[in-house]
Amino acid sequence: MNNFSVRKQYKPYIGKNNPCPPITVKNYVTPPNLYIGFQPYGLQQYSPKEALKKGTLWPIFYDPYYSPYEKK
Repeated sequence: MNNFSVRKQYKPYIGKNNPCPPITVKNYVTPPNLYIGFQPYGLQQYSPKEALKKGTLWPIFYDPYYSPYEKK
């Protein structure tokens, strides 16, 4: 089973003297290009207009940011 995701989470240390309410789980996003060792030949490309909207020419590198606190 493949559970790959660019969205990761971890549980930070929570000190006993912390004056703020603790955040028990923190989330972060890793960029898709970290998982590709080299750019393969012949990748699918967006049209120039779409590439400007998305910020990348290749769909494999596109990763929109969604807040983990947004309602699904």
